[in-house]
Amino acid sequence: MTLPANVTTGTWTLDNSHSEIGFTVRHAGISKVRGQFTEAEATLELGGSLAESKVNASIQTNSFNSGDVNRDGHVKGEDFFDVEKFPEITFVSRHVKANGDSFDLVGDLTIKGVTKEVAIETEFNGVAVDPFGNTRAGVSGETTISRKEFGLTWNAVLEAGGVLVSDKVVINLELAFIAPAA
Repeated sequence: MTLPANVTTGTWTLDNSHSEIGFTVRHAGISKVRGQFTEAEATLELGGSLAESKVNASIQTNSFNSGDVNRDGHVKGEDFFDVEKFPEITFVSRHVKANGDSFDLVGDLTIKGVTKEVAIETEFNGVAVDPFGNTRAGVSGETTISRKEFGLTWNAVLEAGGVLVSDKVVINLELAFIAPAA
C-alpha cells in the first residue's frame, strides 16, 4: 500500500486543537450520550508505505467532557475511568490493512490497564497547506468496543428492564496531523 499523494514520510504530530476524540454510548436504552476527550497527544510515523507506518497515541482521561458536570465526575471516578489511578488511554498501532476505499488501523488499545486489539476503520480526508505554511492531513476513524472488556463494568438495572449504560461504545475520531518540518 502506497502513501496517498502529497503525504510525506516522517513523524506527523496531532493538532489537538483541530481534532476530536469522541464516543457515543446508549443511555437507558432510549437515547445516545456523547462525550469527548480534549487532551491528547499522537504521532503518525509515515514510512515509505502504509505497511511501514505506525501510530502512537495517548489520551488524558481527566480531559473527559460530556457537557454535564455531574456525569463527568462520575465517569472520571472509580466506577469508570478512575483517572487518579489510570490517567491515560493509549493506542499503539500494529499494522495497517486495506479495506476497500478506506483502511483498518489495527493496534493495541489500553483503557484502565486492560489492553485489547482493535481495528479502527479509517478514511484519509486529504492534505492541505494552511495560511501559516503548515502541511496538514486529515483522518476520520471509527471503531466499536465492549466497555466491559476494558473493566468498565459499572451499571444500574432499570425498573422496566435493561440497564442504564450500554456495553457497546462507538469511538469516533476526527484527526488533523501536522507534517514534519522540511
